Amino acid sequence: MRQQPVIAVVGPTAAGKSDLAVDIALRLGGECVNADSMQLYRGMDIGTAKLTPAEQRGVPHHLLDVWDVTVTASVAEYQKLARQVIDAVEVPVLVGGSGLYVRAAIDELEFPGTDPEIRARLEGELAERGPAPLYERLRDLDPVAAAAILPSNGRRIVRALEVIEHSGRPFSATMPGYDAVYPSVQIGLEVPRPELDERIALRVERMWRAGLVEEVRGLLGQGLAEGRTASRALGYAQVIRFLEGEWSEEQAIEETVRTTRRFARRQESWFRRDPRVRWLPYDAPDLLARSLALISANPFA
Repeated sequence: MRQQPVIAVVGPTAAGKSDLAVDIALRLGGECVNADSMQLYRGMDIGTAKLTPAEQRGVPHHLLDVWDVTVTASVAEYQKLARQVIDAVEVPVLVGGSGLYVRAAIDELEFPGTDPEIRARLEGELAERGPAPLYERLRDLDPVAAAAILPSNGRRIVRALEVIEHSGRPFSATMPGYDAVYPSVQIGLEVPRPELDERIALRVERMWRAGLVEEVRGLLGQGLAEGRTASRALGYAQVIRFLEGEWSEEQAIEETVRTTRRFARRQESWFRRDPRVRWLPYDAPDLLARSLALISANPFA
């Protein structure tokens, strides 16, 4: 086990995590490790708020631009990549709002096997009937897992049912606990909800002005629509529907804001469940100093 902690900066989207992570890395001689599942995709820059080279301020950033947009995201693959970086970097600063990816990097996390035939059948049911009947089945088979999964999250419901059928074990038996592989200091950025909602709306407006539609149009030429994960990313899914003529541009913007706000609430709920996260106000004038104090106050052996 490493002697120095993994530092993680977590919290909802638009809270300022990336900037704080760079500040911490600059002060401690650290390097940033991406834990945002969508920033792993090559070319998905504007819509994921990926830092520009100038905004990175000379701090090495790992696990950006790893996958083509046609690749299906894999937490197990991310875990392997993240731990290679963590083991090689003296002061890793993990940053991102994908809670499962943060946990995959620093905690014991089991990834049960897959069965393509079972998954294809379940995905066929999902496409034909929607998530509700599959969710009811999951609730009967594994109520603990069902309680942790949104009834509308068809992808996770399918995965849970696949694991149950393939392994004969409850999906909840594979869900993450808080057994750490690495010592860590986890700093959560707390934003009052009305302020967060406003910050999200402003961020979406900035993304549109920065050329998100053009970015998506270019990625469609690289197979974005065929990518099972990337095509569903916040902003990207909405722009695709605009470009296909299903929505007006105004509708796409409004829907991006709405779904991002809903996603931010889920992010916050996920991180609030982890008792190791220490929350700080995102706009504290001494945010960096307080973050460094939390890091230095934790004993590691």
